[in-house]
Amino acid sequence: MSYPESAPARRPAVVLLATAVLLVMAVAALAYTVVDLAVLGRTVDAFRSAARDTSASPQEIDDVVTVLRLSAVLSAVLAAISAVLLAGLALGLLAGRRGVRVATWVVCGLGLLAGCCSVAVLVGERAAPLRLGDGERSTAELLGLIADAYPSWWIPVNAGLSVGQGLGYLVVATLLALPAANTWFGRHRLSAPTVSSAPPGFPPAPYQPSSPYPPR
Repeated sequence: MSYPESAPARRPAVVLLATAVLLVMAVAALAYTVVDLAVLGRTVDAFRSAARDTSASPQEIDDVVTVLRLSAVLSAVLAAISAVLLAGLALGLLAGRRGVRVATWVVCGLGLLAGCCSVAVLVGERAAPLRLGDGERSTAELLGLIADAYPSWWIPVNAGLSVGQGLGYLVVATLLALPAANTWFGRHRLSAPTVSSAPPGFPPAPYQPSSPYPPR
């Protein structure tokens, strides 16, 4: 006797929307990785060209260039890891894994915290700029050239991406907390019923022990 297989539960719209937002954020992070590494060479060249007119020594210029390259590579690596992580969370949400929903909430919380800290650091730097002594005048001149070395669209795009990522984390966390998402992730999957090998209309065969002797 056979039983029809039950149709899988349909994913609610809030889960699909949260998954779509995560995938968009993953693509944006991956695009940021590519663009960040692509503009690095031009940025370094522009910085070196502008640094020749300062009182900084060649060694000081090389040190700032090293820091500039390391920060760009580190940002690209973190963005690539973020893209992979967000894509993995999206796939886990589509599969209805409750643990992945909890992990997504954790990632969203950390992302919002990191965004708030970045904004706080930026506001603090604008409100109280770094003051160096007279002996560090060349360092102050070099640090002031870094922002101008990037393309004119680079800082606005970064600011827009930061705000967009923060809003994306907030939207995903909210969607996964809605009642429809709770029902989807809290559902109980019933196992398939046991099918008897006896033909219809006949009782199942009696149990036959594998050995005629009872165990001792």
